[in-house]
Amino acid sequence: MAGGGQLSNLSDAHDTQLMQALLAAAPGTDQLSAEDAGTVMRFLTAYLAVTGWRGELTGTPRMQERPIGVLVGALRQAGADIAYEANDGYPPLRLGGFAPGTAVAGPTCLSVRGDISSQYISALLMVGPYLPGGLELTLTGAVGSRPYIAMTVTLMARFGALCRTNADATQLTVAAGRYQAADYTVESDWSAASYWYALVALGPVGSEIMLPGLRRHSLQGDQAIAGIMAHFGVETTYLPAEQGVQLRQGPRLGGPEILRLDFTDCPDLAQTVAVVATALSLPVDMTGLESLRIKETDRIAALQTELAKFGGDLQEVEPGVFRAVSTGFRVAGQTVATYHDHRMAMAFAPLAMRGPLAVAAPQVVRKSYPQFWSELAGAGFMAGEAG
Repeated sequence: MAGGGQLSNLSDAHDTQLMQALLAAAPGTDQLSAEDAGTVMRFLTAYLAVTGWRGELTGTPRMQERPIGVLVGALRQAGADIAYEANDGYPPLRLGGFAPGTAVAGPTCLSVRGDISSQYISALLMVGPYLPGGLELTLTGAVGSRPYIAMTVTLMARFGALCRTNADATQLTVAAGRYQAADYTVESDWSAASYWYALVALGPVGSEIMLPGLRRHSLQGDQAIAGIMAHFGVETTYLPAEQGVQLRQGPRLGGPEILRLDFTDCPDLAQTVAVVATALSLPVDMTGLESLRIKETDRIAALQTELAKFGGDLQEVEPGVFRAVSTGFRVAGQTVATYHDHRMAMAFAPLAMRGPLAVAAPQVVRKSYPQFWSELAGAGFMAGEAG
């Protein structure tokens, strides 16, 4: 994209900084590492492929266990030369340029499953304008993470890309062209806000906090945390002029004995909710957790292990349905393992409202929220690191 646009409120998260650094470094190197950043790996694979970059794209050992075959397969169909350097379907990748077919006029037609990570779909959509004739992308089967797809399309349009969708958003057409520079203020992160919702939910009645920069009319699927946390007694008040939200602990919503929540469109909220539900002894049946197995860690297994330390559990009560339950939940100096996963650290940290605990490798939060611990300290908390 040509220069001239100004981005404001850009995150200082390591993933964001890493993406900027790799984009800047790509023209002068033939080896790049996405480290442990899945979003960076997927978006960068698509971008480097269609721009003809040649070299190796790799990552940490855990990244080399995270599948990328669906995206690579689609990019190969579009004309990208990509080879696997170790295991088929996984990084590291060897990119050898881009040679789109020219025999047939019109858009590049690709088809991928709709229940895969939305990052694969977003990656393909975002490079669509750079394909000869544009892109026609068909999503097959059930479509998950729809808000992330909608956010991608909306932001592409903000920067001059033309993208159309059919009524059920299973066919997306991107016109060939180029992005245009524009000024844009990045909205604050609803995923990060979820941990403050948890702190209010676990605090004494009347606990409250103001979170700036969050919008009522948000593009982010994780805004769902506002409605979810109402079940656990957190009231959300949107401040005038998109200044943010005010959270306050109030009465819990009534409802069924076992609440059922679907995380298909907001999987990054699952850890936060599982911890709060077990700490409050409010059983919740959780669905839509399939993608948690291939995140920074196997988040379902990690939750089961760490909740057990406090007297909680995440039981698979039927295929695809996990029940967060408590049996004498108690916070009394336990150490939470984080598994190289930023969201494990931040999901369990709010338990400090109920007693002392230690967090192993707390620096993992740099991935998405590097100021998390300092902001907690500013609110009166002190986190302990396991020795």
